[in-house]
Amino acid sequence: MNAGPKIAVVGATGYAGRELAHLLVRHPSIDRAVFFLREGRDGERRANCLTDLYPELRGRGEAPCRTFSVEAVAESGAEAAFLAMPHEISAEVAPSLVDAGLRVIDLSGAFRFRDPETYAEWYRLPPAPAALLGDAVYGLPEVYGAEVKRARVVANPGCYPTAVILGLKPLVDAGWIDRGRGIVCDAKSGVSGAGKQPKPETHFVEVNENFRAYGLFTHRHTPEITGHLGLAPEDVIFTTHLLPIERGILATLYVWLGEPREAAEIESLYRAFYAGRPLVRIWPAGALPEVRHVAHTNFCDIGFALDRDARRLVIVSCLDNLGKGAAGQAVQNMNAMFGLAEVEGLL
Repeated sequence: MNAGPKIAVVGATGYAGRELAHLLVRHPSIDRAVFFLREGRDGERRANCLTDLYPELRGRGEAPCRTFSVEAVAESGAEAAFLAMPHEISAEVAPSLVDAGLRVIDLSGAFRFRDPETYAEWYRLPPAPAALLGDAVYGLPEVYGAEVKRARVVANPGCYPTAVILGLKPLVDAGWIDRGRGIVCDAKSGVSGAGKQPKPETHFVEVNENFRAYGLFTHRHTPEITGHLGLAPEDVIFTTHLLPIERGILATLYVWLGEPREAAEIESLYRAFYAGRPLVRIWPAGALPEVRHVAHTNFCDIGFALDRDARRLVIVSCLDNLGKGAAGQAVQNMNAMFGLAEVEGLL
């Protein structure tokens, strides 16, 4: 028997929940996670075991599935619960789970903003209780690792913000960007980033052999990016696109530098900033990552190109939206919360 934490997963029928299940059943420090399904959409599956949902896990994922209630999770002996549910459901059940003594890692957007008004404005839904919003830690381990270790509630970041923040953070903190000339974040995602719930615009016929922009100036991940980079809204143009692929994000980030820099200088800045962070891979100057390099992994790959004027810089940040952008990062946060190796169960 492993001596790691006892884990509950609430909601496992979405794409992020499925990825989380695959990661947890092979995590060396998790003896067995218990999966709880909500009545309604989840309960309709009548799954008694994880393999009823995902037959590909037979022989390695015989974890039980139970009907969700706060009491049932508490009685399971779980020390922490992953919430892979819609924002409004997470906002409703997380406080009760915390009151029952569990630590919570929420994969929705319910706890990503401390200000309730920001959540209400961008998500158009009632915010979670203000006290718990103020207590939640933004779960980007490369930036907030110390806080994640102590957190009762971890708000797993959005997939787009993870790519953009990791791509820009070293430059922003060093003060190298000329903010007055603006920052353009041009990001593309695979269709799984839109979630499993059917939508007309994500049907096969709409996506296949197509490429489109959406959410211009209204995308709900915008305040995550500006808030955690310490940028003003007018500093950034954030545009998202839907790729006709299953998974992956490629964010192309355009900035002007305040003064000329050498490519070696920029590469050294990134390598120093992410030193000791094995899940961020910095590419050599001039080499650029692609979606296929990070698909089905928990890596964020970052490369860049510097123009001959030494002031125009393009950064390319790539990750798997279901891995480092969702479930993989959630497991990375769990590892930090329970003193496990950062990469455990992820490589």
